[in-house]
Amino acid sequence: MTDYKTIIESNSFIVLDQYTRAWKVAESYQSEDALEREFIKDLQSQGYEYLPALNTTQAMLANLREQLQTLNNVHFAEGEWLRFVETYLDKPSDTITDKTRKIHDDYIYDFVFDDGRIQNIYLLDKHTIARNEVQVIKQFEQTGSHANRYDVTILVNGLPLVQIELKKRGVAIREAFNQVHRYSKESFNSEHSLFKYLQVFVISNGTDTRYFANTVTRNKNSFDFTMNWAKADNSLLKDLKDFTATFFQKNTLLNILLHYSVFDTNDTLLIMRPYQIAATERILRKINSSYQSKKWSDTESGGYIWHTTGSGKTLTSFKAARLATELEFIDKVFFVVDRKDLDYQTMKEYQRFSPDSVNGSESTAGLKRNLDKDDNKIIVTTIQKLNNLMKTESDLPIYNKQVVFIFDECHRSQFGEAQKNLKKKFKKFYQFGFTGTPIFPQNALGADTTASVFGRELHSYVITDAIRDEKVLKFKVDYNDVRPQFKT
Repeated sequence: MTDYKTIIESNSFIVLDQYTRAWKVAESYQSEDALEREFIKDLQSQGYEYLPALNTTQAMLANLREQLQTLNNVHFAEGEWLRFVETYLDKPSDTITDKTRKIHDDYIYDFVFDDGRIQNIYLLDKHTIARNEVQVIKQFEQTGSHANRYDVTILVNGLPLVQIELKKRGVAIREAFNQVHRYSKESFNSEHSLFKYLQVFVISNGTDTRYFANTVTRNKNSFDFTMNWAKADNSLLKDLKDFTATFFQKNTLLNILLHYSVFDTNDTLLIMRPYQIAATERILRKINSSYQSKKWSDTESGGYIWHTTGSGKTLTSFKAARLATELEFIDKVFFVVDRKDLDYQTMKEYQRFSPDSVNGSESTAGLKRNLDKDDNKIIVTTIQKLNNLMKTESDLPIYNKQVVFIFDECHRSQFGEAQKNLKKKFKKFYQFGFTGTPIFPQNALGADTTASVFGRELHSYVITDAIRDEKVLKFKVDYNDVRPQFKT
C-alpha cells in the first residue's frame, strides 16, 4: 500500500506533497499484455470494478443503464430507456463537442417518464464526488472506417471518460500517442459511439506516462501538450506504477474530470496541469483554514503563487477564483489587475473559460454597481478603480463581508496606497497574488516584498521547471564580445 501525505494536512487534496514508491522495478522484460494485466490489477486494488466481459456497445449501454438508475434512484422501462438514449444520451446528430458539453454544462436532463412525472437525471454527481462509480474494461471493440480494439477504458457511471493506450517498456511513447490519433479518426467518433464522451487520454510505455485532453483541434503536433503527473514540488511521476497510484487514485481522477478541467467558449477542452491544480488547492486550503481559525485581513490569511510567465496563470487564477465563489462563507471574489488593457484582456480570457461567471466594470461607478449584485460572479477590476472606490466610498456593506482578492502579477505597483486602503476598509479579506517575478529582500527597492504584502509562498513553478517540462521555450543567448568603438 502506498504511504502518502497530502498538501497542508488535507485528505481532499490530489497533488501530493509526498509520495513513497511501494514497489520494486522489475528486472525482467515486460510485454504489453503483462503491463496491461498489472495495470488493471493495480486499479482493482484501488477500488475500481473490473468488467472483463464488457467489450461491445450493447454491453456498454446495458451497464450504463444500470449505473444511471443507481445514481439517480430511478428505474427506466425499456421504452423509456430507448427514448432517453435517442433524445439525450446519444442523439444521432451528437458530435464530440456536444458530448463534452454534456459532461461540463448539460449533465442534468429533465426526463419525462411514461406516467408524466418529470425527474432530473444526472450523468454525474459533481457535488458529492464519492457517489460516482468507476469501472475498468479492456479490449473494447468498435468499428468506424476501420475496426479497432482499445487497450483499457475507465468508465464513470458507465460512461467512457478516460482511454489508456499502452506500449511495452522500451517502445517510444509517441507510438501510443499516434495510435490514439488514429483511433480518433477511425472509430472513436463514429456514429452512435459513446466514446465521443472521452475526456482524457493516458499514454504509457511503462517508464513514461502522460495525459492529455480529448479535443477536436488535436493533430500530430499535439504531442507537445501531453503532460506527466507530478508531486507538489513539481518532481515528475513518470512510471506507470507511480502514475496509477496517484493520478488514478479514484478521488484524484474524479476531481480532475469534474473540477479541474474547463470546456471553453471555443469548444476546447482544457485539463489542468499538476502545478495549476496544486496552486489552486493551496489557495482554497488557505481560505478554509483562515476562516476556521478566524484569521482575516493579514499575511497569515493569504499568500502568493510564483508561476513563471507562459505557464497558464490565467487559467489557474480563474479556477481558484471560480472555486472560491462556491465556498458558502465567501460573499465576493475580486480579480485585480494593474492596467486597463489587462482588465479587458482578463475579462476576455475569463469569459472564454466561462461566459456567465464574470462581472467587469468600465468605471468606479460600474464597480460599485457590481458589488450590489446578489450573485456569485467573479468581479474583474483594476487596482485604480478599486482604490478610487475605497477613497470615495467610506461605508459600503462589502467592507464587512468575507471577500477574496486575487491579484494578477502582484509586483511593486500593488504595494502602495491601494494596499493601505484595502487593509483599512475591508474587515474580513483573504488576499492572494500571482507573479512570475516575486520581489525578495535582495531585489526590493524599499521595505516591501511580495511575502510582506501577500504572505508566504504557497506554490512555485519556476522557469527551470517549465523548461524541463518543455512548456516554455529555452533562452537563446548571443554573447557579443566585440567592444563598440566610440569616436573621441
